[in-house]
Formats: sequence, structure tokens, C-alpha cells
Amino acid sequence: MSSLPLSTGILPDDAEVLSLDEAADHLRLSGNRVRTLIRDHNLLAASRDGQAVIPALFFGEPGHLAKHFEGLVTILLDGGYTRDEALNWMFTEQHDLGMHPAQALHTHSAREVIRRAQAEAF
Repeated sequence: MSSLPLSTGILPDDAEVLSLDEAADHLRLSGNRVRTLIRDHNLLAASRDGQAVIPALFFGEPGHLAKHFEGLVTILLDGGYTRDEALNWMFTEQHDLGMHPAQALHTHSAREVIRRAQAEAF
């Protein structure tokens, strides 16, 4: 686990999370492939109580990440955000939306979140 880039102290305490094994089961991938996705910055993970976890909001239907998740991460990281800053942004409430971007990925506001990320990242 130590070789994985994990954010610490950013994820809200009440955020539902999946272990790496649970994430692998959800995505129908091997645990090693999930670790590769994290190392390659295609998936953001955090440390909670010394364990690697991934926010449940990053997942969609079984076998898939949330629609627009990968694009959102790419926009933020390519736009100069660090992994920690991107994770923090995804869990910071957008008051006019009444939710944070990770929640909005599962609503009709997903494209608005993408637009905001583009505007803020560049």
C-alpha cells in the first residue's frame, strides 16, 4: 500500500468508501489493476485508518466508474491540481448546487461540474 499515492485527511469522515478489494469486485477487475489505476492517476484513493479506500461516489453501475468521473479527474490533474487538491475539490460543497462535485456526478448537474472544473483548472 505504501507505494500507492493516497490522500490523507481530505476525505470527509462521513464519506462512504470502498476498500481496494471491494472496488476491484465492483469494477470486475483484479486488485492489481485497481492499484494500477490509482498509480496512473485514473482513480483517486485516500487513506482512512491506515487503509487504502476509494469514495463510493466514484462508482456507477456495477463494472463501471461514475459517468464523467475519469474526465473530471483528467481535467483537474491536467489543469494543475494535485491529487490532494482534486480530491478536496470533489468533496467541497458547491453552494449554488447544494452538493459537492462527487455527488453531482450522479445527477443532472454532472456536466455543470465538468464545466466548472475546466474553468477553475485553467
